[in-house]
Amino acid sequence: MLVSLNWLKNYVDLGGHTPEALADKITKTGIEVESIRYIAPKSDHVVVGYVESCEKHPNADKLNLCQVNVGSETLQIICGAPNIAAGQKVAVAKPGAVLPGNFKIKKAKLRGVESNGMICSLQELGVAEQYVPKESVEGIFVFPADVEVGHDVSDYLNLDDAILELGLTPNRSDALSMLGVAYEVAAILNETVQLPSEEIAPVAESATELVSIKVAVPEDNPYYGAFLIKDIKVGPAPLWMRNYLIAAGIRPINNVVDITNYVLLEYGQPLHAFDFDKFGSSQVVVRRAYDQEKFVTLDNQTRTLSPEHLVVTNGSEATALAGVMGGANSEVTDMTTTVLLEAAYFAGSRVRTAAKDHQLRSESSTRFEKGVDPDRVKRAGYRAAQLLAKYANGTILAGVSEFDQLDRSEKQVTITTSRVNDRLGTEITDDEIKIILTKLAFSFEQDGETFVVTIPTRRQDITIFEDMLEEIARIYGYDNLAYTLPQGAQQAGRLTDHQLLKRYVKQYFQSAGLSEAITYSLTTAERAGMLVSPEIAQTKQGSVRLSMPMSEEHSTLRLSILPEMLASLSYNQARKQQNLGFYECGSIFVTTEEQISAQPDEKLRASGAITGRWLSHPWQQEAKEVDFYVIKGIVEGLIERLGYTANYRQMEMPDMHPGRTAQVCIGEVPVGFIGQLHPTVQKSFDLKDTYVFDLDLDYLFMMYNDEPSFAKIPRFPSISRDIALVVDEAVPAGAIEQTVRQAAGALLKSIHVFDVYQGDHLATGMKSLAFSLLYLDPERTLTDDEVEASYQAILTAVQDHHQAELRG
Repeated sequence: MLVSLNWLKNYVDLGGHTPEALADKITKTGIEVESIRYIAPKSDHVVVGYVESCEKHPNADKLNLCQVNVGSETLQIICGAPNIAAGQKVAVAKPGAVLPGNFKIKKAKLRGVESNGMICSLQELGVAEQYVPKESVEGIFVFPADVEVGHDVSDYLNLDDAILELGLTPNRSDALSMLGVAYEVAAILNETVQLPSEEIAPVAESATELVSIKVAVPEDNPYYGAFLIKDIKVGPAPLWMRNYLIAAGIRPINNVVDITNYVLLEYGQPLHAFDFDKFGSSQVVVRRAYDQEKFVTLDNQTRTLSPEHLVVTNGSEATALAGVMGGANSEVTDMTTTVLLEAAYFAGSRVRTAAKDHQLRSESSTRFEKGVDPDRVKRAGYRAAQLLAKYANGTILAGVSEFDQLDRSEKQVTITTSRVNDRLGTEITDDEIKIILTKLAFSFEQDGETFVVTIPTRRQDITIFEDMLEEIARIYGYDNLAYTLPQGAQQAGRLTDHQLLKRYVKQYFQSAGLSEAITYSLTTAERAGMLVSPEIAQTKQGSVRLSMPMSEEHSTLRLSILPEMLASLSYNQARKQQNLGFYECGSIFVTTEEQISAQPDEKLRASGAITGRWLSHPWQQEAKEVDFYVIKGIVEGLIERLGYTANYRQMEMPDMHPGRTAQVCIGEVPVGFIGQLHPTVQKSFDLKDTYVFDLDLDYLFMMYNDEPSFAKIPRFPSISRDIALVVDEAVPAGAIEQTVRQAAGALLKSIHVFDVYQGDHLATGMKSLAFSLLYLDPERTLTDDEVEASYQAILTAVQDHHQAELRG
């Protein structure tokens, strides 16, 4: 909601508050002021001038030589505007003026003729072009005849206005009108609201004699009122009204349309004006649209309607899509002389359906959707009729032809001072609550500390005690609430075990050199099926597509974090960031055919992707590219920190390199995968060699045992032995390592591979694996015989299970 402070001053005294000070007060009471904007930068020496004469420039075909009276003097000004003419009143920047953009006006010669100033367009005075009236877009702005020559144009064009942009929450539909904002500001500043006049002077002829109302669906349209105004003369709206509409972000059109828009913003009640002569009927019928019914709206677009849409008709054909947009068949034009003015209450859900289906969200539909004040519907019609009589020369017919089943009853809420103080932790007195209710303009009955508050219909967000409690708290002042902790058995908040583990995992990845990425949970339908971990894919989990996605790029819930992470890698590499390592701990969303109508399951995963150089020491001329063992080391380090021992199984899966991919298992349970992307996938993302991992954090956290443990520092020496085994190249090193662990006995404390060799002195198809073995007994010193016995047991086991031979 854009609020013009100059407009607001018509209803409430702002007491000299600056826009910034007022914005601060409004924000502190619950409605956030998102921005403060000024109509135009301040400019001096810009006044109203009267063009006494306008002749062609003697040396230029497209320039005019004008004599302009600016009150104190007459200036000779050369003007190139196509619509300049003698007898006009225009905006004149005199020499010495500074226009927006630091454009200084000086005396100058144009084609040999002296020019003393500049005749200005609205754009040159700082008004945005989208709000300039169409007739003034390509030229200068012409004032009405009643303006005073020599007077500062800021007063006439509202250039000194400040606009507050309010960020309204959905429950505060009352602040979608200038009167609603006036009530709010009046409560804050302890002022009274000056309501506009709604008095009319109708003629004897009755509107009910010329038009009748029939509503087929009262639940969708409990009130419909039709006012008739004859003898309309369509033309420009008064300048002050056009200025206020521009300040509110609406472009002026003509006096009839501008008045309906003005009252819409003033009262928060949408209105619509029909050309009654084009309407073609003496009956207004409101009904649901027929299936596949065609209707041409004011924007000359043909709309196909359904029974979910509400239409206003003349009994035979639709003339308006109720609450959304009128029809071209009854549009007000310059030839209109009789207006049927609609003031109606349409169900918000019905209006929202039509606005959404036809993508016609407007100021009108927004207010119906959020809720209008039932007490203002008819009053807004009177207000608009009054303005049409005054500024469009209209003759108002007596009475209102209406259908009325609208509930205008006011709700009541009972509050007590003690209960308010108990909730707020304050010591507010009965008199202070009385003052607050008076500031809010709520009527009430008081019995001691008990108040029975009658809620005005404009505040439909207040229905229960807690709503009134909020009103009291915000007007009392949030800054005045005590800074105390709640009393009782509450405990200070803390992280859950699950949250602590998640943070621990993130800290580990960061210590390993990875940067956290936060990617969209929504992806494309194609990417949703990429790089899905085998344990997810094997359960035939399906992806979930949104019923109404904003775009195809964010249409489907992800089954893997990796595709969007790879897109982030690609984005960064395209901007010269070559060495990258990302991780993310986030949810994937899985479902089965049986869950189509249910919410998908969320599963927590940890994923990462690394590309480029892992180490770079330029001084030592040392660099190491990322490879399979880097990614494996990161994953292995995490799993060991969580207290597990992982084993890896070579595997093939879509989108991964067939020879550089492994499934990660804890015991026999698969918990993810690691490896290199398939070259075609790397190419599709425009990446070089990229290695990824994906882990099931839900399982790792579920099995995690946080019981503290420690190992004593050994007092006795350890013994290390190396063993090199020649085996078939198809035998995994992990399988041999497992056999060694089982055969070595309890004295073996650690084992790791430190060399793999293929080449000279080995048969084709064979490889040499070298292991380092560490023996230790924390209670005594080992003997050579014990280590030798274990060593021989290992040789026997690997020969029996893997046909391994000791390398000579």
